[in-house]
Amino acid sequence: MAKIVVLGAGISGHTASTLLKKKLGKKHEVVVVTPNTYYHWIPSNIWVGVGRMTVDQIRFRLDKRYQKAGIIFKQAKAVSIHPEGDNELSKGFVTIEYTGQDRVGQTEKVDYDFLVNATGPKLNFAGTEGLGPDKFTESVCTYGHAAQAWEKLQGCITKMENGEKQKILIGVGHPMSTCQGAAFEYILNVAFEIKKRKLSHMAEIKWITNEFELGDFGMGGAYIKRGGYITQTRTLAESFLRERNISWIKRAGVTKIEEGKVHFETLDGTAGEETFDFAMLIPSFTGHGIKAFAKDGSDMTDKIFAPNGFMKVDADYTPKPFEQWSAEDWPSTYQNPDYGNIFAAGIAFAPPHAISKPMTTANGMKAFPAPPRTGMPSGVTGKVIAQNIADWVKTGKPLMKHKASMAKMGAACIVSAGYGMMNGAAATMTVYPIVQDWEKYPEFGRDISYTIGEAGLAGHWLKWFMHYMFLHKAKGYPFWWLLPE
Repeated sequence: MAKIVVLGAGISGHTASTLLKKKLGKKHEVVVVTPNTYYHWIPSNIWVGVGRMTVDQIRFRLDKRYQKAGIIFKQAKAVSIHPEGDNELSKGFVTIEYTGQDRVGQTEKVDYDFLVNATGPKLNFAGTEGLGPDKFTESVCTYGHAAQAWEKLQGCITKMENGEKQKILIGVGHPMSTCQGAAFEYILNVAFEIKKRKLSHMAEIKWITNEFELGDFGMGGAYIKRGGYITQTRTLAESFLRERNISWIKRAGVTKIEEGKVHFETLDGTAGEETFDFAMLIPSFTGHGIKAFAKDGSDMTDKIFAPNGFMKVDADYTPKPFEQWSAEDWPSTYQNPDYGNIFAAGIAFAPPHAISKPMTTANGMKAFPAPPRTGMPSGVTGKVIAQNIADWVKTGKPLMKHKASMAKMGAACIVSAGYGMMNGAAATMTVYPIVQDWEKYPEFGRDISYTIGEAGLAGHWLKWFMHYMFLHKAKGYPFWWLLPE
């Protein structure tokens, strides 16, 4: 009997664990370790953050889902990984600390034959002084944060209704933040809600980003085919903001936040300040700080994890100048190079480098988007890992025939710009591949036939449909396995 332990129950971890159990059945154990009580569909946090959905519309309990599937559920966080076991165990194991199930604070050793790290990111609010929902800014990174953001935004709306103008600042709160897409989606929805209440004249809305040009979104921007012609995502992003009277600050790294004030530095070294009444700023992401130890007890964290805390996989981590970056640098099986029975999915794997060109301010501060690995890439990497482990268990051989490099993977993204059956809007974009391959596609870096973008009501309907479709899949409803990642 094989035992597979999956750390995390987000998009990548939940995909991996449920697919593994379906493929391997009762003969083998699948164990999920996660500190969370609920699975939640993260893309819909945006709608919670503007009051269009409740928290309970985007989440469900994990214990009932896993009990039904025959998956062992441990509500706990991973503390350390021991790939070689120790003096008492020949197999590798993970040390966990319970956060629920009436065992809070208790620790346990969980051995494994295969380990999947799908812990996602640690929200590094501490990386910027004053950042975060317990400090001076809001977040939509969790459903709890999004609910709080809506509560605070309602206060601003009330003030506007009473004749008091409000300054709203939305974007990223660290020089190396990613998830610009989520923040961009939120600012468009906030503008929509304010306009719907006929309060646009009472609001000054501003976008702040570390992107060199708008529409970079951590993937170096893209040329897209739209309406029969080729344009840039920069043009699309700028047009969406201009149409809504939203101004912007780009090439900016936020360095400090005080009550009602953001401090930032632009690439030319200029220090700037921006005041606000409401601010939602995305933090930078890091790994969770899980340690790794050898059989003799020595610390080998730096062997398993990159300095940012994300796990090393089958990528080329050789330091290279930007001009030498290649599509071949990116991993395809997400297998740790030193311990073949350990994998990392979604945001938990360490990318070999950014996708956007690295930028440094005149004062030496790095300020550019980190590479995104959320949504579709998370689901696909979780699926590929599950397929390879299932094959390995069934055949006894590490065939590793399933691959999914982000340099050979397409992705679809729908950016909501307002909620409503007849007056909603969204920008729908597909890119192929996610990571540019300038050797294969020398003109645009991507296949322009499959890199397209459109805006309109139909995109909103599609995003709406995807919300329910992916929750159907995650809940294990009939034929869930037939739905795509």
